[in-house]
Amino acid sequence: MSHVSPLITHDIDTYLAQHERKELLRLFTCGSVDDGKSTLIGRLLYDSKLLYEDQLAAVRRESRQSGTTGGEFDPALVTDGLKAEREQGITIDVAYRYFSTAKRKFIIADTPGHEQFTRNMATGASNSDLAVILIDARHGVVTQTRRHSFIVSLLGIRHLVVAVNKMDLVGFDENVFRGILDDFTSFAARLDIRDVSFIPLSALHGDNVVEPTPRMSWYQGSTLMHYLENVHIASDRNLIDFRFPVQYVNRPDQSFRGYCGTVISGLVRPGDEVMVLPSRRKSRVKAIHTYEGEQERAFAHQAVTLTLEDELDVSRGDVIAHPANLPAVDDRFEAMLVWMAEDPMAPGQRYGIKHLARHASATVRQLRYRIDVNTLRRQSARHLELNDVGRVTVEVNQPLAFDPYESNRAGGAFILIDRLSNATVGAGMIIDRASEEARPDHWETEPRSELLEAVPSSVPTAAREGRFGQRAVTVLMTGLAGSGKTTLGRALEQELFELGYPSTVVDGQSMRLGLCRDLGFSLEERSEAVRRGAEVARLFNDAGLICILCYMAPSNEVREWAREVVGSERFLLIHLDASLETCRRRDHVGAYARAESGEFGVFPGVNAPYDAPTAPDLYLNTEQRGIDDCVRDLLSLLRGRNVIDRPD
Repeated sequence: MSHVSPLITHDIDTYLAQHERKELLRLFTCGSVDDGKSTLIGRLLYDSKLLYEDQLAAVRRESRQSGTTGGEFDPALVTDGLKAEREQGITIDVAYRYFSTAKRKFIIADTPGHEQFTRNMATGASNSDLAVILIDARHGVVTQTRRHSFIVSLLGIRHLVVAVNKMDLVGFDENVFRGILDDFTSFAARLDIRDVSFIPLSALHGDNVVEPTPRMSWYQGSTLMHYLENVHIASDRNLIDFRFPVQYVNRPDQSFRGYCGTVISGLVRPGDEVMVLPSRRKSRVKAIHTYEGEQERAFAHQAVTLTLEDELDVSRGDVIAHPANLPAVDDRFEAMLVWMAEDPMAPGQRYGIKHLARHASATVRQLRYRIDVNTLRRQSARHLELNDVGRVTVEVNQPLAFDPYESNRAGGAFILIDRLSNATVGAGMIIDRASEEARPDHWETEPRSELLEAVPSSVPTAAREGRFGQRAVTVLMTGLAGSGKTTLGRALEQELFELGYPSTVVDGQSMRLGLCRDLGFSLEERSEAVRRGAEVARLFNDAGLICILCYMAPSNEVREWAREVVGSERFLLIHLDASLETCRRRDHVGAYARAESGEFGVFPGVNAPYDAPTAPDLYLNTEQRGIDDCVRDLLSLLRGRNVIDRPD
C-alpha cells in the first residue's frame, strides 16, 4: 500500500498546498549493534513505496555484492551508505532520510549502535521529537539499550517507541515480547520519558512495520508506520515562553532596522511589549516581516524579522522576550554535559561556548559527578572521558540569557568548542535552577563565601582520644528499614558506656525531627539527610567520641560520599541484612504500607533498589542472629581495629 497522496497524479497544485501544511515529525532510531536499525528504516521506506526506482536498483545491486541477506534485497543498505558501514555491516555515522506520506512529513536519522559512537547517536537525537529504540528479541534489554534510553531521557525526548525486532527468530512468541516489555518498563521507571509504546516486529520481513502481520495475532496495537503518522506532537511545542535570539541586524538603509532570527518558543504579535537581554531595554514590536510580507503573529520555528518602535542597541546574540516572562540571565549555571572529544574534559580548562546565537568563552569550574549510564548511578570523577555524561558547573565570561533545558530545549542547550581546533567537544543541557535550589545536592557544593574557614579546637582530637582511651570513629550501620539499625546502634552505645567508652548514636529518624525536618523522602532528599548525618558524625569524631550512624543509605555512592566527609581512616561500614518479609514484620509504624500507598515517594525495598555493600567492614544477618551476638561481633571489630582496648 502506498502512503503517497493520490492528488500527486492529477492535481499537483492542491497536493503541493497540502504538503506545505503537513506537520513535520523528526525521529531517530537507536539501539545496540545489529539490532536492525538500518534494516527497519529501509523496510519502512520500501514497504511504503517511498523509494525511487534508481535507489531501488542501486540497493539491489549492492545487496548482491555486500548485503547480509544472501543476495536478496537488503533494506539496511538504504541508509548504510559509507563503504566501511557496508563492509562491516554496522552504522558509523548518522544518516538522514527525508520522506512524506499523505499525513505527515518526516526526517528520520539512523544513528550508530556501537558504544564508541554514542556521541554520533546524541547528535542525531538532539533535534528529534521521537525516538525508536530497537531491541533484539533474542537478547532482550542489554547495556546499550539502557545507555540509549538514558540519553533519550537526558535530551528531553517525550515520545519513545520500543520496537522489539527479530520476532521471527523467536517464533513470534508473545511471552518473549511480554518479558522484554516488563524488563524495560522496570528500568524506564527511573527515567523522565512521558510516552512509551511497545511494538513487536520483524524489520527484515516487514511484520508490523507498515502492514499488520497475521503471524502475531496476539498483538492488537498499531503498526510502526501508523503510530508515526498519528502520534500527537503539537502540544510538545513551547508556545508560552517567547524567546527570539537575534542572529543578524538587517540595516539596508537609514529607514529600516530589523532584527532577524528564528522564534525558538512562544508567540509574538505587533504591539507586544518586549525586553532585550542582557541590556534589559524595553520597546514594542512595530512589525513582523517575512518573505511573504508582514504577518500578524510569529510562533515557534518561524524565521522572521522584527522591527521595534524604539531605536535600541541590539546586537547578534541578544535575546528578545516578553518582560513579564523572562529567561535567566547569568554568567554561571549548572548543566548535564555529554563529552564528545578524545581528550578528557578537566575542570578549569577554557573552551569556546555557543548558546543560541551567542559565542563566548567558558570554563567548566566543577565536575560534580559522572553518571554511569548503564546503571544510572552517580560516580565521583576528576574528568570526563569520551562519551561520558556528567553534571558540571559552567562559568561564562559574559552573561547569557537561558532557560532550563526541560522547559525549552533550544534555550537550554549549548555546545563547548575547542579553541584551537574549533571542534565541538561537548554538548550540554542546562538544569532547572529553581528546582535545584528547592532540592539542592550539597555533597560537592562549595561554601557561599571564600572568607569562611574552620577554626581548630584548642584541645586536639588526639588529646581527647588519649583522655578517653579510644580512637574516634564513625560506625555507619546500613540496611533496609526494619533490619535493626537503630536497635543495634543503641545496644552498642549502651555496651560501650558500661565499658567506659563515650559514644553517641545519630539515627535518621531522630534527625528528621530536628535538623532534617525540612527534608522529604525523594532520592535527593534521602541523600541530603545522610550528608547532614555524616557532617554531625565528623564533629563528634573531632570531639574524640565514637559516633554510631544509623541510616538506610541505600546506594554505594552515598555511602562513599559519607566516608569522604568523615575521613576513610575513621569510617567503618556495617551491613545489617534481613529479608524483606522480616523487615515488614518488624515494621511497627507502618512505613512499608505507607510507602506502598505512595506517601513516601521513594522507599528502598518497595519502589526503589537497595544496593547491598559489596565489601563492608562487618556483615551481620540480623534475621538469624540475636542482638547480644551482634554486639559481641561489633565489639570484636572495634578491638581488632584498635578503636577500644588500645595498647599503650
